[in-house]
Amino acid sequence: MTVLGLETSCDETAASVVRLTPRGEATVLSSVVHSQIDDHAAYGGVVPEIAARSHVEMIGEVACRAMNEAGLGYDALDGIAATAGPGLVGGVMVGLSFGKAVALARGLPLVAVNHLEGHAVSARLARPVDYPYLLLLVSGGHCQLLEVRGVGDMTRLGTTIDDAAGEAFDKIAKALGLGYPGGPALEKLAERGDPDRHDLPRSLLGRKDCDFSFSGLKTAASRLAHACETDQDRADLAAAVQAAIARQLADRTERALQVYAERHDHRLLVVAGGVAANRTIRAVLEAAAARHGFGFLAPPLAWCTDNAAMIALAGAERLQLGLTSDIDAAARPRWPLDEATALSDPAHKPGRKGAKA
Repeated sequence: MTVLGLETSCDETAASVVRLTPRGEATVLSSVVHSQIDDHAAYGGVVPEIAARSHVEMIGEVACRAMNEAGLGYDALDGIAATAGPGLVGGVMVGLSFGKAVALARGLPLVAVNHLEGHAVSARLARPVDYPYLLLLVSGGHCQLLEVRGVGDMTRLGTTIDDAAGEAFDKIAKALGLGYPGGPALEKLAERGDPDRHDLPRSLLGRKDCDFSFSGLKTAASRLAHACETDQDRADLAAAVQAAIARQLADRTERALQVYAERHDHRLLVVAGGVAANRTIRAVLEAAAARHGFGFLAPPLAWCTDNAAMIALAGAERLQLGLTSDIDAAARPRWPLDEATALSDPAHKPGRKGAKA
């Protein structure tokens, strides 16, 4: 099963060709990512209109490069997978429309992929991983704990009730004057800081559910950032923020590990999403998994941030199950992995764009 994947949900135009064997072994034949960081840096964050325009300009070239690097023609493909949400809908529409055009022109099946499902299977790009497993999906816009039994078969155990961990990283980094993207810059600054200097809020610690909250931490740290006078002050605050986020992620995840262990003998914690690239957070979560007798797996750094290889893999897994999409599949700004729980037990009030998570 060989699939071209397309990803345009935020500020990276990406295309990748992935081959999946019947045994679930994935080979990334190519992966091309055009980053828009320089386009958005002056604004301190992603500007949706600029992102969408760049996707329009780059999607054809990026897809062509991915096919050339894979050494394949379109006649060698079994399907086209394109992110259909959630994300900045203007950008999502670009990749999805391009994918539809290729599918129609080449007579190939289309798979409209949930971007979050791509993250959920991304660890399987590194090596075969059996389902089920417990997933901590932690990125700029999402922070969720999910029981993953396969594509299209996931149960939410917990989610953020306000901000995501990645959003907290970026907003606090901006308050510290670190620019965009903020998460990696804050991690680097934290290396020479004292994490014990500041006593930051510890939201929801000890609660028996598996939900997260980062708004109090974000507000408190942003206020402290304005009082920083020296580089060491900023480094100490960065270290304290990183430690506080890692602490809450570990606390909530440990609760989910207990819940998951009551249901399954196969005990594996997978951590995916952009924040999974943070080395301190990886180490804290790996230690938490070990305490509960769980294995630990995070994707290689290249597959943590947004990429099209994970979209291609999710699409290939769906194709193997006979799950394809109609050509009129719509771009969705919101698209929960567990829609039933998102509607019956919403962490955020559903709006006209649908349930969030």
